[in-house]
Amino acid sequence: MSRKAFCIVVLILCFGLTMTGCPKKTIVKEEPSVKTEEPAAKREGEQVKKSEEKTAKEFEKSLVAKKEPGIQGEVLETKLLKDIHFDFDKYNIRPGDTEILKENAAFLKNYSKGKIQIEGHCDERGTTEYNLALGERRANSAKKYLLSLGIPADRISSISYGKERPLDPGHNEEAWGKNRRGHFVILSN
Repeated sequence: MSRKAFCIVVLILCFGLTMTGCPKKTIVKEEPSVKTEEPAAKREGEQVKKSEEKTAKEFEKSLVAKKEPGIQGEVLETKLLKDIHFDFDKYNIRPGDTEILKENAAFLKNYSKGKIQIEGHCDERGTTEYNLALGERRANSAKKYLLSLGIPADRISSISYGKERPLDPGHNEEAWGKNRRGHFVILSN
């Protein structure tokens, strides 16, 4: 190959590399994607805010004044906070009830204004004093679990009703199972 032909091949290769290696096309492609990300982030923030507002409205609609006032004044019932149940003569949290407590904690994190009271309940078997102590251990066990999930202690109080406020007045294992519970109520401010 002659020197002249070699120079022509090198020039053609340089020209080809210059045409295919243009950085302006890469920059132009990145700019539109950056602009579309900002509104997407803004939309996500708006969706979170709407979700929080919806949770607050749903919560407020679900509140019902409880018939018996609590130790700290009027308490409100809501179906959005679910009860947990305990085995006979036990106060440890059962594996299935940990999921319920996690749901309750998620709700409390979304509705950060509310304070709750956990009521510890027992079935009718045992003395009044024994069941009051067991109900207190049950309520405190649920409280401790919620604290471990990040709910502040100043938002949770506990009380024991022992066997004094049964959910089911029956005298069989089915009724007793319903009555061995941790019940969650909202404290009105």
